[in-house]
Amino acid sequence: MSDPRAAARAIDALRRGWPIAIDGLSMLAIETADPVRLADFDPAERAAVLLSAGRAATLKLGNQLDAAVAPDAPVLLERAPWLDFAAATALADPQRDLATPLKGPFRAIPVGPPAPAEAALRFARIAGLLPAFFVREDGPADVSLTVADIDAHEDASRLRIATRARLPIAAAEAAEIVAFRTPEAAGEHVALLIGQPDGTPPLVRLHSECLTGDVLGSLKCDCGPQLHEALRRIEGAGWGILLYLRQEGRGIGLVNKLRAYALQDQGFDTVDANIRLGFAVDARDFAVAAQMLALLGQRRIQLLTNNPAKAATLASHGIEVVERVPIALAANPHNQRYLATKRDRTGHQL
Repeated sequence: MSDPRAAARAIDALRRGWPIAIDGLSMLAIETADPVRLADFDPAERAAVLLSAGRAATLKLGNQLDAAVAPDAPVLLERAPWLDFAAATALADPQRDLATPLKGPFRAIPVGPPAPAEAALRFARIAGLLPAFFVREDGPADVSLTVADIDAHEDASRLRIATRARLPIAAAEAAEIVAFRTPEAAGEHVALLIGQPDGTPPLVRLHSECLTGDVLGSLKCDCGPQLHEALRRIEGAGWGILLYLRQEGRGIGLVNKLRAYALQDQGFDTVDANIRLGFAVDARDFAVAAQMLALLGQRRIQLLTNNPAKAATLASHGIEVVERVPIALAANPHNQRYLATKRDRTGHQL
């Protein structure tokens, strides 16, 4: 039996710098640890360092067999006498690469059973932390959980409608907001229903949360303009739904997104920045959107998007996309490269 509450407790522990264990593999998140906590966790100084393959490639380990795998796959680095907390922090955070350019040599070693290590990297993203850990077998842990517990915590089918209310907005006075949540997860997703159902498939926009673009008006991306254009288009269609998904930074969280921004300032595009941080190019879970639509009774939709992958993912979860409707906006000098990267590297049809 899985326990989604175990994952919620483990997220809290990781963010507080406490060790956890996933299926017997004990781990201490490098980002929230310190030298004292590391000494308590690993007094013998033998704990290996768990990173993603994308991060390992940055450290020039791609020619080692145990590191030559998918960008978000786990890679284990053998502990060396000089690999202390400060050195591990430099390994974990790519923003430090220019300040500490000479690292290594490192030796990648077999991960062992891959499931706990893979789950650890995924769980770091869920917790909003860098995917980097000190790990040891059967070490101390404040919370123990299983891979199945993490899967249950992320299970989109657990999403339910929490409440709904009328919400007139500037773009559409005839609107209703619906909030969704699961029992354990801290964040809520919302849907904005505009107009009245008329028997036709609604025009639907999946919009991932972007604090910098939606609220602060960032010019680095096109999120804010896309949000407002989507509301205008849905209102013009007479009937539709905006799904506002709490998946900041393509699913890596606000802090990690800002780290990606810092890497972009160093010259990396948005794809390479995510990989350099140790994440997948896109870690969003659109099964959440499919469940929201199902709970709203809408299984046939028109999808307002330039991203064919969204339509394919919704279809794989039982939502029929009868038409994909493009959304076109002008670029600005600050987001031209960002939009070109979306077009050339992530398949957006701009």
